[in-house]
This record gives sequence, C-alpha cells and structure tokens, in this order.
Amino acid sequence: MQSKMIGKIIVDLGMTVLLMLLMAFELIGRTAHEWIGAGMFVLFILHHILNLKWSKNLFHGKYSAYRFLQTISAGLVFLTMLGSMVSAVLISREVFAFLPISGGRSFGRTLHMFCAYWGFLFLSFHLGIHWNMILRMTGKLSRKKSKLRVWFLRLTGFLIAAYGVYALFHREIPSYLFLQTQFVFFDFEEPLVFFLLDYLTVMGLFVFSGHYAGQAVRRLSKSRKRAKS
Repeated sequence: MQSKMIGKIIVDLGMTVLLMLLMAFELIGRTAHEWIGAGMFVLFILHHILNLKWSKNLFHGKYSAYRFLQTISAGLVFLTMLGSMVSAVLISREVFAFLPISGGRSFGRTLHMFCAYWGFLFLSFHLGIHWNMILRMTGKLSRKKSKLRVWFLRLTGFLIAAYGVYALFHREIPSYLFLQTQFVFFDFEEPLVFFLLDYLTVMGLFVFSGHYAGQAVRRLSKSRKRAKS
C-alpha cells in the first residue's frame, strides 16, 4: 500500500474519531471541544491537500451519475465544514478568544449547530459513497476471500443501520437539523460511551445509505449503457 494512501486513511480515520468527540460537546467540556475542533480543522486541510489531484480535475472530464453524486456530497461536506469553522470562530471563548470579534454570538451558535449536525450526516454519507474503496483496501490485507465473511459484514451493517434509525430519533437529531430547538440536550449522568455508541450507529446508518446509494447509481448507469449498446 502506497504511503500517500496510508496517509489518507490515517487523516480520514482521525477526522472520524474527532467528529464523534465533537458531537459530545458538553460531555467533554467546552475547552476540549474547541481544541478538538481546531484539530479537526487541521485534518480537514490535510485531507484536501492529500486529495488535491481530485480537486484539480473537478472541472475536467465527463460526469457520470456516480461522479455527480460523489461531487455533490463532497460539496455539501465542504460547505457545512466551512460553516462550522466560521461559526466556531464567532462563538469561541478559548482557542480564538484573542481575535477582536464582538457580536454575532447568537447567529454563530445557531449556524454552528445547524452546520455541525448536517455536516455529521453529510460526512457519514460521503464516507459511505467511498466505502467500496475502503473495502478493497482492507480486502488486500486478507489473502482468502470468504462469502461467509461478506454476508456477515452485510448483516452487521444492516443491524447497525437499523439501530441507527432508532438512535437518530431517540437522540432527537432531526430537531437539531431543522432548528426546532436552539439547544442540544445532554444527559450528564449518562456514560460517555453510550452517547458515542448511539452516534456511531447513526453514522453507520448514513454510511450504509451512502454505500448502497452509490451502488444503485452505478448499476443504473451500467444498465443504461447496456440498453444503448
């Protein structure tokens, strides 16, 4: 495996871990949240540097349905991440407290919550679109192919996604997505691990959705090409 590819995997894995911790906000404390957010910003920049070739080819070549889906999802992730970073500066009390910014905190809090939750789902969906690439890389680590392992992974993914639907509503995430409430509820008596596991299954739900959406678009494109030929 090439060193650049290993670097991409490490950066993307780091972003995933930090994203999960960022969603815990009050459970990890404001100071930790801000510094983890700053780390996320650094990894986000590294991610784009490592994928600079993809960005340069953005306006070149033909756009298949799959490439269109991939580009739209990447654009939505970029916009929500950008909104999260801008709003984080506006409401910062630690990391960016030295900046001469006054006012805009109320707007910043609303924008931050909106972008954070939509970004969480968009990033998970985007990860799902690239899940085949991840499976291919991990498949290279195993010498023998196993149908049993494939079906076990599919069943595990389905069960995670099914519980993710429950966790999505149990954690009242739709109310944060559509700004039906201005504050996120945290149960401070709940162990952090339970919170993270629920959010991990919500992430799994959208990874699952992105993966099969990507597969469906690819199959549809192939069937159309066969019909034309």
